[in-house]
Amino acid sequence: MVKILFIHQNYPAQYKHLVEWLAARNEHKIVFLTQREVIRQPNNYQILQYAPDHQPPAAAYPYIAEFEKSCANGAKVADVCRDLAGQGFTPDIVIGHTGWGEMLFVKEQWRDVPVLSYFEYFYSASGGAVGFDPEFPISEAMPNIMSARNATNHLSYEACDLGQTATHWQKQGYPESFHDKLHVTHEGIRTDLCKPNPDVSVNLGRVAGAVTREDEIFTYMARNMEPVRGFHIFMRALPEILDARPNARVLIIGGKDVSYGRMPVEGDSYRAMLEREVGDKIDWARVHFLGKVEYEVFIAVMQLTRAHIYLTVPFVPSWSLMEAMSCAAPVISSNVAPVREIVTDGETGSLVDFLDPQALAAEVINVLAHQDHYRQIGAAARRHITEHYDFSSHALHEQLGLMNRLLPKHSQLMPST
Repeated sequence: MVKILFIHQNYPAQYKHLVEWLAARNEHKIVFLTQREVIRQPNNYQILQYAPDHQPPAAAYPYIAEFEKSCANGAKVADVCRDLAGQGFTPDIVIGHTGWGEMLFVKEQWRDVPVLSYFEYFYSASGGAVGFDPEFPISEAMPNIMSARNATNHLSYEACDLGQTATHWQKQGYPESFHDKLHVTHEGIRTDLCKPNPDVSVNLGRVAGAVTREDEIFTYMARNMEPVRGFHIFMRALPEILDARPNARVLIIGGKDVSYGRMPVEGDSYRAMLEREVGDKIDWARVHFLGKVEYEVFIAVMQLTRAHIYLTVPFVPSWSLMEAMSCAAPVISSNVAPVREIVTDGETGSLVDFLDPQALAAEVINVLAHQDHYRQIGAAARRHITEHYDFSSHALHEQLGLMNRLLPKHSQLMPST
């Protein structure tokens, strides 16, 4: 039996598929530590919740405010680790995300326990999300703030034995001093769940009956409708698309909050701001904001879309991009380095200039007008995801391989055949 402690403030996040696979075997003792409130405990592993007991004051110096939060998270995680040790639980390996400081002090409790840490993003004022879109210029202090924010990255690197990151673009964003420990291992896509379904249908509520693959549907999805994920670009392209395709409807998935980047004007949301901007240029009866939906609904939408829009500045690519491709959806995405690692223009999708709403509109119109061709592109996209990112045949083996590098030989983890 291998004892494994997972740590991520937003359970289960990147570890969803791995934890489910490990737990299904009933061979290991698994504890998952998170800030998220989980109402129903799973049957075959334990979820523990923690809450930081400190937040930086509103007047905190901006260079150190995020690090103060990280230290508070790390300190609380260390308290829980101490409690677990007092109860007789010493893990064989600790696996966790570094982004919020949770891994900072794990080694202070268990110096001889190997730590495998997930490194997602190294902050920079150039070459990444910050400063890419001229509509959102950065302040003079922002390069210093970005540099200071990497304090958590640097200390977490020293506090781990091995590091994992999802893409080569993310790894190259880290200094070369990180690269010896840092391994590119994507968490994987469940291509057995994200797959084409010719009989799919989705009920939109205010439309009589359900929409199916017979309907001309195109889609946009982001966790939250915000500039980092190109919501403003999408909304500015929408009037031209709807005007050129009079039978088309658009389904939009996402919340109204901000996951990344600056907040909009106080009391407003980017959705409200962009709705006012495009105003009467749009037939709103053909625009369907679905909000945040259950995973099964998202998959169904990806199975019926004729053109899926995924936009992002140079930043961590979303799982939804690969899941859409796995469903064989024709994808129109941003021509930025992290997306180019996944999508090849003209072969597995279409790439357009993020900053050009007219180019986006033209490509969506083109895809909707030439469905026979783009169904083949969608099929090629699914093959690419299956061959390179499938959880069972690729990502699982790579993740177990990283764990095995840190576990003793008698505790090696092997995938079932």
